[in-house]
Amino acid sequence: MAYQDGNALAGPLSEIFAVDVTSAVSTCAGCGRAGVVASLRVFWHAQDAIARCPGCESVMLRLVRVQGELCLDFTGMTHLRIPA
Repeated sequence: MAYQDGNALAGPLSEIFAVDVTSAVSTCAGCGRAGVVASLRVFWHAQDAIARCPGCESVMLRLVRVQGELCLDFTGMTHLRIPA
């Protein structure tokens, strides 16, 4: 299945965060790999996105639009370090 890199999340995430989250470092809850959000593999379905770890393919982030709201699920990350 075709995917884009995590830079594809820059637009939707800018609706929530005041900083560029694609340069934030995320750590995969599945394999422990740490890397910038831009390195994630992003798969789109309409306006919804699933971002997977490039190391183990675990789902790290889900971005879903529901009834005018933008919902984020970060349960696949142990943490997200956003540059200040």
